[in-house]
Amino acid sequence: MSKIQLTGRIFLTFNIKTKSGLHIGGSDEGISIGGVDKTVIRDSLTNQPYIPGSSLRGKIRSLTEKYTGADQNKRIGVSTIHTCTDKDAYQQCDICQIYGVPGEAGFSQPTRLIARDVQMSDASAEELRNLRTDLPFTEMKTEVAIDRVTSAASPRQMERVPAGVVFGRAEMVYSLYSGSGCDSATDLKRFKTVITGLQLLEDDYLGGLGSRGSGKVELASIEVKVKSKEKYDTSTPCHPNGGYANLQALVNDYSALNGKVANALSIANGE
Repeated sequence: MSKIQLTGRIFLTFNIKTKSGLHIGGSDEGISIGGVDKTVIRDSLTNQPYIPGSSLRGKIRSLTEKYTGADQNKRIGVSTIHTCTDKDAYQQCDICQIYGVPGEAGFSQPTRLIARDVQMSDASAEELRNLRTDLPFTEMKTEVAIDRVTSAASPRQMERVPAGVVFGRAEMVYSLYSGSGCDSATDLKRFKTVITGLQLLEDDYLGGLGSRGSGKVELASIEVKVKSKEKYDTSTPCHPNGGYANLQALVNDYSALNGKVANALSIANGE
């Protein structure tokens, strides 16, 4: 009986800087904070806003599905996503291999990409304390809905993390496997799909209210490290000294980065 075996992991770490106000919704149930209509999600221990890994991962999956034209065939709540419905399609699908399929599919392999929750940086948290923002660590943005029939105005207030705040270090972990239908060289080729997803994110928005100006983000101080199965107790840096200042710098250097990762994992170059 064939087995799936871990070949190694790629650790992608970076900071996320808000270029416009960021709204990732929390629970509004039972909350009455100065009449705020939509609150942000907060860490229960620090009361600071954070970026859930599920929001980050889900957004880049959604953007990648639209970028590739993947069929939206699985309904999740009020949304639809792409998921492969048979084993043959799954074996060829970068999206489902990277982000996974529902457990009931019966033919799934280990999901390649993990995204951690991202906390607000200590420096940004301290800066916001000193600024004495509308609410702890956040601002209120007032929007006015106009009834197109009566012209009546209906103001509402949205809570956002202000522009200029840094969240980090964000961490995404990408696993490569071999055996039982898995191929580590193919997994390495698919890692470029993750980078493309992050490019799409920078050009789009994170969280809600994006069509109204919220959620523009920028990735900075990017580092890439690798742990191989043979040397899992140590990590090998694959980025230049000091890392990549921004995502475009990583994209420009991707061929060299790909070669370093392949060498560290002792697999064929993934390009």
